[in-house]
Amino acid sequence: MEKVKLGVIGLGNMGSGHTQNILAGKTPEITLAAVADRREARRAWAQDNLPGVPLFTEGSQLIRSGLCDAVLIATPHYQHPTLAQDAFSQDLHVMCEKPAGVYTKAVREMNAAADQSGKVFAMMFNQRTNCLYRKMRQMVQEGQLGQLKRVNWIITDWYRTQIYYDSGDWRATWSGEGGGVLLNQCPHQLDLLQWICGLPQRVQAFCHEGKWHDIEVEDDVTAYLEFPGGATGVFVTTTGDAPGTNRFEVTGTLGKLVCEDGALRFWRLAQDERDFCRTSQEGFQKPDCQEVPIETDGENPQHVGVLNAFAANILRGEPLVADGREGIGGLTLSNAMHLSSWLQKPVDIPFDEELFLQELDRRRAGSRKKEGAAITFNTEGTY
Repeated sequence: MEKVKLGVIGLGNMGSGHTQNILAGKTPEITLAAVADRREARRAWAQDNLPGVPLFTEGSQLIRSGLCDAVLIATPHYQHPTLAQDAFSQDLHVMCEKPAGVYTKAVREMNAAADQSGKVFAMMFNQRTNCLYRKMRQMVQEGQLGQLKRVNWIITDWYRTQIYYDSGDWRATWSGEGGGVLLNQCPHQLDLLQWICGLPQRVQAFCHEGKWHDIEVEDDVTAYLEFPGGATGVFVTTTGDAPGTNRFEVTGTLGKLVCEDGALRFWRLAQDERDFCRTSQEGFQKPDCQEVPIETDGENPQHVGVLNAFAANILRGEPLVADGREGIGGLTLSNAMHLSSWLQKPVDIPFDEELFLQELDRRRAGSRKKEGAAITFNTEGTY
């Protein structure tokens, strides 16, 4: 195999963007072998913009066409695990858009299917290619911050208007999308938080549903996190703040990292704070501290980088940006936040997956979008 023959399932904003990157030659080891979409308008777009590329209505048809070595799944969230398992059953490699799914039980089944198939499985966690986040992970993993004490992420620059939510009857519904800002806008941040700092062991969240918009799912969230080892954290997000903030701060016993406005800053203590606290003879004195310049490789290849790594892994066994099985980490966080808010109490991780599904199904049963209802999209095909 000289190139990976890739089929793209779902031609909304993300799927169509991936096809354009491939056709533009940005993924030299990938060829666009086929595409699929249920929507007539998107198939018409494909006929105009992807000449000569075989076109299918159903992802299952593309999967069984024999035209592809691998598929990229860019459909609404509930379909991700189902389509991935179907592809694995046909001995195809899988790249899955975020989130991995809506609930961890289905994603766990998808991961088991990947294990059984032996095929390459990757997640489109393109933010893991950002040099700033890679550097943060490296510094935390190497112990440059010492023992973690505090993790705070304010990610409130996801502003959306009402017309955004009105663009499709599946959007911002329990039955159509499975959640709101946690499941649509924040999967990357939730993935990065647990990738860099580890998965919390307990969550208490307050998810306000339809606080700033006429929707049935959450658009304003504040969550308190407890990590093994004693660190605590706060995660704040919304689609209702303007201009909003994106500030990720990690504090340890040896210093503090702040990622904000496209820059990473590090304040390093001269002495471990715990040792200083125990030995200092001054009640108001702080340990000496200086800001240390941070050097990164400056690379941030985003979606193209993830796709090129996917191809390189299939062809030569080179590392993936994100193994698909890792998609369950960030989803575990969002599921725990939802469950905590629904039950109005703290939730330990791992949590009761059956209880989560029962609570989700209750909300799906009363959802504005009923199962089987037609899905409508705006003119750009975004979702």
